[in-house]
Amino acid sequence: MCRHAPSLAVHLVVDQLVVSANRLPAATAAGVVVGRVARMAPRKAGRRRSLRGRRAQARIDSAPVRPNRSIPPAPVVPVLVYPDVRAAVAWLQAAFGFEERVRIGEAHRAQLAAGDGAVILGDVRGERRPPRAGEETHAVMVRVEDARGHCERARGHGATILMEPTDFEYGERQYRVEDLAGHRWTFSETLRDAAPQEWGGEGGW
Repeated sequence: MCRHAPSLAVHLVVDQLVVSANRLPAATAAGVVVGRVARMAPRKAGRRRSLRGRRAQARIDSAPVRPNRSIPPAPVVPVLVYPDVRAAVAWLQAAFGFEERVRIGEAHRAQLAAGDGAVILGDVRGERRPPRAGEETHAVMVRVEDARGHCERARGHGATILMEPTDFEYGERQYRVEDLAGHRWTFSETLRDAAPQEWGGEGGW
């Protein structure tokens, strides 16, 4: 288990918008925008609709989910396909510090904890396929306390580092990595609390 518990986030590309659904400590991800987002109305006289008003149209239920020991407690849980689930579990635990919590069948599915977040691994069957080389259809973001240390741990287990730890104006130090099956991950360390307006964004958590 990684010394600094990571926290999971998944990036969804919807209507050309990248929406980040973060699993925050000690709270559910209330107000996360997931699914098809209504397009913005045309601007009038240079004014734009408030981000808060647009988000209100696409909120998921913010009520706490009921506990169930057979499913992760996180409200958003990515399911990733691996050609060898057991090999993927062993690698993700060693390289990323995840922890297996539920095993289903010999090599059918596995549920892993990543701090307060979670990820499910599924085997190849039917239309389910692992990533193809040269394509990126999704990425998973995991929040960690020490991005540089985590990067060295992943590198030591053979991970392909796509971007070395880099500091960004939005207050995060991040590195990007590809795992043994081609899934791409971003690990992010918070350096400071940055208002989105500082770097050209809107709204805020």
